Amino acid sequence: MRRRGRTAGLILALASAVLLGGCYPAYPTGTSYYRGETMRPQTIELGVVESLRPVRIEGVATGAGALTGAVAGGALANMAGGGAGRIAATIGGAILGGMVGDAAERDVNKRNGVELTVRLDVGRMIAIVQDDQGEGFRPGDRVRVVSNGYVTRVTR
Repeated sequence: MRRRGRTAGLILALASAVLLGGCYPAYPTGTSYYRGETMRPQTIELGVVESLRPVRIEGVATGAGALTGAVAGGALANMAGGGAGRIAATIGGAILGGMVGDAAERDVNKRNGVELTVRLDVGRMIAIVQDDQGEGFRPGDRVRVVSNGYVTRVTR
């Protein structure tokens, strides 16, 4: 009977990890939009790429990684020992699992980006950081800077 409880706990932890693993956010890129950004007016300014440099965009934590790690860590640690030691192991496993899960989620969500410095036709210079989707921007390229007041992106 005791073995069934451990197996059920492990299955629950693994199922939680699978379900929550699909919760990572999708990010808009230079060529994609969130649904809420559609059918809204945007301003367009024209300009020339002055320079660009590769950057690393840090991942965000939605909490799914920490929650999944805490559940898995607590369930696995709960299988150890008995009595008061088991309770301490479960709590410690949940805390450690949550920390590991949070770090893993942040690492998985990191992505390559590009910082584009653009001289607008009106003379003003701006810098925009966006996902690097392989657009192949080069200094001297004519570009459009599209903005809705919250999100700004550089496109061809």
